[in-house]
Amino acid sequence: MRKHIPAALLLATISLQAASIPQVSSPEDVGLSRDRLTRIREAVDRHIESQQIAGAVTLVARKGRIAHFEAHGRMDREANKPMAKDAIFRIWSMSKPVAAIAILMLIEEGKVRLNDPASKFIPEFKSLKVAVAQAAVQEGMPSFYTIPATREITVQDLLTHVSGLGSGPASRSETQRIPADARRSLASFIPRLSATPLDFQPGSRWTYSPAAAFDTLGRIVEVASGHTFDRFLRDRLFAPLEMKDTFFYPGESHWPRIVTAYHRDGGTLKKTENPNRLVSETYFSGGGGLLSTAEDYAQLAGMLANGGQLNGKRYLGVKTVELMSSVFVPETFQGRKTGEGFGLGVRVITDPIAVGHWVSTGSYGWDGAYGTHFWIDPKEKLTGILMIQTDNPNRQLDRDFEAAVMQSIVE
Repeated sequence: MRKHIPAALLLATISLQAASIPQVSSPEDVGLSRDRLTRIREAVDRHIESQQIAGAVTLVARKGRIAHFEAHGRMDREANKPMAKDAIFRIWSMSKPVAAIAILMLIEEGKVRLNDPASKFIPEFKSLKVAVAQAAVQEGMPSFYTIPATREITVQDLLTHVSGLGSGPASRSETQRIPADARRSLASFIPRLSATPLDFQPGSRWTYSPAAAFDTLGRIVEVASGHTFDRFLRDRLFAPLEMKDTFFYPGESHWPRIVTAYHRDGGTLKKTENPNRLVSETYFSGGGGLLSTAEDYAQLAGMLANGGQLNGKRYLGVKTVELMSSVFVPETFQGRKTGEGFGLGVRVITDPIAVGHWVSTGSYGWDGAYGTHFWIDPKEKLTGILMIQTDNPNRQLDRDFEAAVMQSIVE
């Protein structure tokens, strides 16, 4: 007898199926060579054998369909636990493009503008100081005096790493002096950053802000939307995209799938101490707090690659995605490298030959401190995602992965 399926359950099942990026029956269907894609495994295996990494998950999508999706090596060497496709990784700075998307959503709604001063949402940021370094160093800490900032920092400054907030030794050393709070939140902590000096005058140079700038953007999302940062991302991105394994704090059932973190030490791999220091139930770091899977992140990247929509639902306008991947900070700007500009939360490749990336001009993406890496190639309608969990990683694997992916294109 045919069982009756409740309508609500049926709709939920259909929704789940519809949200996933489909897989091709053959890579040739999207212009990739099945034989040549095997070189991805060969490249990753070389890095596993040389103990650069313990394992990885690799994913390649083209023209809206997944053509390659594999697990490699071990997710825990000591337990001899094989890597799984649904393994969960600490993506660290690959959280930043997610935070940028949230800001762009609010810009589209008119609640935030790129040229808005941060003080519009966080009044304490009204009168910031800038550190001026002195030659002497006292007790291992940088020595400096402060002068007034010539202008306020803006949302665009924060998105493009030209704000000076948390971008150098003076700012970071003063941030470390802020008293610890076990129940720290963006609302309680970010205003305290106003007491720390900027490392340079706003807009005068590009220097990466590992946490402070994008954590501040997370707080701006909260103020502008009226929701906590984690709820905004869950309601507006993760749930609609069916990114069921992307979060700031894992549930109890998720922990067995979280990959063991390693660091390279003396030619071998050792477990990383305190790898979960950014994992928090109360502090939602836009700079590096998210965990995710390769397949989940492919949903997000696929949405961007498809001009802001996925499976019939639009998240960003086409022109907004173009804006995100435009060069706001050119390679000629102080602090940038030749061949690589910077957009809104993402690097933008302006000269692949000069920068040594085997991707098309206009490709964009970002990395994470534990070796995660992704890029979107608009010209080839291609997305590559590499998930590993080794801190201070050898970024040569990124280049080897890119080369293995791009050489597989046959039409």
